[in-house]
Amino acid sequence: MTTPPALLLVGHGAHDDDEAEALRSLLFELGRRNPELPVTGGFGEQSPPLSGVITELAEAGATQVVALPLTLNPAGDATGALEDALAREEARHEDARYSCAHPLGPEPALLDVLELRLDEALGGSARTPADRTATTVLLVGPGTGDPAVNAELHRAARLLWEGRGYGGVETAFVSHAAPDVASGLDRCRALGARRVVVLPYFLFPGARPERIRLQSQGWAAVHPETEVVCADVIGSGAALAELVEERYREAVERASAGHCDACGARVPRQRGRAVVHAPGDGTADGGHAHAR
Repeated sequence: MTTPPALLLVGHGAHDDDEAEALRSLLFELGRRNPELPVTGGFGEQSPPLSGVITELAEAGATQVVALPLTLNPAGDATGALEDALAREEARHEDARYSCAHPLGPEPALLDVLELRLDEALGGSARTPADRTATTVLLVGPGTGDPAVNAELHRAARLLWEGRGYGGVETAFVSHAAPDVASGLDRCRALGARRVVVLPYFLFPGARPERIRLQSQGWAAVHPETEVVCADVIGSGAALAELVEERYREAVERASAGHCDACGARVPRQRGRAVVHAPGDGTADGGHAHAR
C-alpha cells in the first residue's frame, strides 16, 4: 500500500504549555482518525521548526510532506514564511516534495465551531431565536501592527453574523491594535447590548485567551448592568481535526494536479523553486514567476 503524504502542522509565534498540550491533543486525534497517515507538528518562535522534523520524516521514508500553517488569518505572514522554508527544505532533500496547505481561515466549518462555542456559552442548543437576538458577540483576535491582517478579524465577524440571528458581532484585539477588550465591550454597551458573549478567535487555550477572560471579567465587575459571558476557544477536538483533514486533502489534490499553492492555477513545478504568483507578467507558464 502506498504511504500517503505526511502531514506537518506548523504553529507560529510564542507558545505556552496549554497551547503545546492542545497541539499534542490535535495530533493524537488526527493520528487516531487516520492511522495510515504520518502526522507530526510543532511550534516555532520566528520561523517554522522544519529542518529537524523533516529530517525525521525523511529518515522514516516520507518523500512527500504537506505542511499546514496553524493560523486563522490567511492575510498574515505565517504562510509566506512557511512556503519559503519549504522551498529551502526541498532544495536540501533531493528526493522529497513539499507543499503548503491553505490556512484554516473563517471557512463555513470553522464558523460552525464558533457558533457551537457561542451556544455552549449561552447554555446549549435549547436557546431560542429571541435569546440570540438579545445577544451581542464580541469576537476578540490577537491583534498585529498590520491593518490588512487585522481586517481579517472584521471579515470573520461579518461571516459569523450573517444568518445566525445575533443582535450584532463586534470586534476587539488582545494587543497591538484598537479597540482593546474593554473598549470593545464599551462599544457593545453603547449600542444597547444587555448581554455580550466574548468569543476568543483562537485555536487553542493559552495566555492570550486567558487574558481576554480576565479583562472581560474586570469590565463586567464595573458594569453589572451588562451580562458578560466568556466562550471557549475553538479547541483541538474532532471539528478542528476535520477542518485540518479537509485542508490536507485539498493540498494533496493541488500537488497531484500541479497547481500553484497560492492561487490554484496549473503551473509546471521546478525542483527547489517555489511558485510565486505574478499575474500578467508575460512568463511562458501563464503568468507565474518562479523565484528562489
